[in-house]
Amino acid sequence: MKQITDTVFMVRPVQFRLNEQTAVNNYYQDEGIKIIDQNTKAQAEFDAFVKALQEKGVKVIIVSDDEKNDTPDSIFPNNWISTHQNGDIALYPMFAENRRLERRPEVLDLLEAEGFSINNIIDYTSAEEEGFFLEGTGSLLLDRVNKKAYCSISPRADEELMIEFCEDFEYTPVIFTAFQTVEEKRLPIYHTNVMMALGENYAVICLDCIDDKKERKSVLYHLKETGKEVITITEAQVNAFAGNMMQVHNAAGDKILVMSDQAYQSLTPDQIKKLEKYNQILHPSIETIETLGGGSVRCMMAEVFLPRA
Repeated sequence: MKQITDTVFMVRPVQFRLNEQTAVNNYYQDEGIKIIDQNTKAQAEFDAFVKALQEKGVKVIIVSDDEKNDTPDSIFPNNWISTHQNGDIALYPMFAENRRLERRPEVLDLLEAEGFSINNIIDYTSAEEEGFFLEGTGSLLLDRVNKKAYCSISPRADEELMIEFCEDFEYTPVIFTAFQTVEEKRLPIYHTNVMMALGENYAVICLDCIDDKKERKSVLYHLKETGKEVITITEAQVNAFAGNMMQVHNAAGDKILVMSDQAYQSLTPDQIKKLEKYNQILHPSIETIETLGGGSVRCMMAEVFLPRA
């Protein structure tokens, strides 16, 4: 079983902008900033990011967004799909109605055309009709090797659905609630992958976001039980998307940790040193995407773990 992959698929935006439907509980989106030519800037950031990944030897399958749908957040595909080494694909229920249009069958066709084998589709999307959501690897942090799934409960991550996923995919659920301070109130962070990232041998996490001491202890127990070095970040660093990072590798087996430039600039020399023990760091600038989209590099990369046909 592999924890990291050398292949990701990414969706190039055609109508990127601030999504008003997600802004209701994604407090990282900045509505106050007026950016001219939002989509053009997002496309330029996207293209530069893809090029940086490819130059490091990471395989990137590029999917173009479809103009016929109003899908301003299509650049974040990891919320609607996850792929697994046994050939399974999971499709997830999404909180924002306009994000549901991002699930396109032709993406699965493209993965097959790229030589991957899809054996089985596990579809959770009917939960949308009941008002329950679980937004893919935004909500679920999967320790694929040790079969543990970490999930911070929020309006976009339903506990029962998360447990159903764990039963279907044979993961142990590690459930908690992570908070952020918004106008002096503690409110749930919308996605787990904003405050936490899992590499092969380490975990980056903001423990200060987990207000409940028992829950914090439980998360730490599970991370340490699997032998991961715990590298902590602060809430201010979470606000700079330092939790939203992902480890990949290239064909030569070199490991690369991908984070945004904003995230990288927020880290201390000591944190960088700890991370560089395990991998080199790639940190593209995606300022427009982070500001308006309220997501960062991890959300932009959907990992491909499918077997080759």
